[in-house]
Amino acid sequence: MENQHEKNVEKIKNAAPMSAPKIKNGDQKGKSSLFLGVFFIVLSAFFFSLMSVFVRYAGKLPTFQKALFRNSVAAIVSLILLLKSGSMKMQKGSFLPLFFRSLAGTVGIVCNFYAIDHMPISDASMFNKLSPFFTVIFSIFIIKERANLWDWLLVVFAFIGVLFVSRPSFNYAEILPPAIGLLGGIGAGIAYAFVRKLRNQGERSAVIVFFFSAFSCLAVIPFVIADHAPMTFAQVAWLLLAGGAASCAQFSLTTAYKYAPAKELSVYDYSQVLFAAVWGMILFSEYPDVWSVIGYVIILGAAILKWWFYRREKTK
Repeated sequence: MENQHEKNVEKIKNAAPMSAPKIKNGDQKGKSSLFLGVFFIVLSAFFFSLMSVFVRYAGKLPTFQKALFRNSVAAIVSLILLLKSGSMKMQKGSFLPLFFRSLAGTVGIVCNFYAIDHMPISDASMFNKLSPFFTVIFSIFIIKERANLWDWLLVVFAFIGVLFVSRPSFNYAEILPPAIGLLGGIGAGIAYAFVRKLRNQGERSAVIVFFFSAFSCLAVIPFVIADHAPMTFAQVAWLLLAGGAASCAQFSLTTAYKYAPAKELSVYDYSQVLFAAVWGMILFSEYPDVWSVIGYVIILGAAILKWWFYRREKTK
């Protein structure tokens, strides 16, 4: 009996260690992935804010002409990546979603560039960053993803913030830039909903970026021919820098989503507005007024609440 007890004790000593350390290591790995995701999403926001600065520095050029340069750089970069991958084929059933994603994205970029030229860049960035809320709305129709009550309330909350930033009036000259900036956010929101549909179908990122960039270039060429302005060497350089910054931002964004889901990172993407505000004050002496700041706080608050609700549901 005593020998049997000693054997049992020896078995316990030699038993495999508990799996708790593995869970701890898994948690550590998850935290590391989230940190990398946050790093790359903030890096993407930084590059997008630089793009806005370079677009502004390019001076008074037609908006479509600026959009052509921005998208041509992205088209070349994504084409190189596709050629290196050895395949340019798209998934079956991807053509129509790619077409509508590209159409909406082109509208979003053109409107965003117009807003950058006619508004403080922090305001223009904030309108562009309304896209996640529009994605909630259009995902209902595009990917049949239902929004809950909180999603709808936060969309309304964000629109209240828009009213503070835009301060709509009956003056056409004053209301046009905010209206076009808002349209840019709607276009981007629709585009992101189609991107989610394409990713659910297994479409590659390089295919999505190339199709969009090439489509945008072809779409704006007729407008550039109809309204073309001669450019100096400096203007060409600024627009090429804008295209390069946009490409770096896009690849940083793609890398971020490899490490963490979009719902966990979306709130950090709003750091672009902070970067844009800093650039606006330092480079262009643009200081947001009290109403714009209130609007920023409301919209950022809606984004933070959206992120918090997601984290709470995930924890449950």
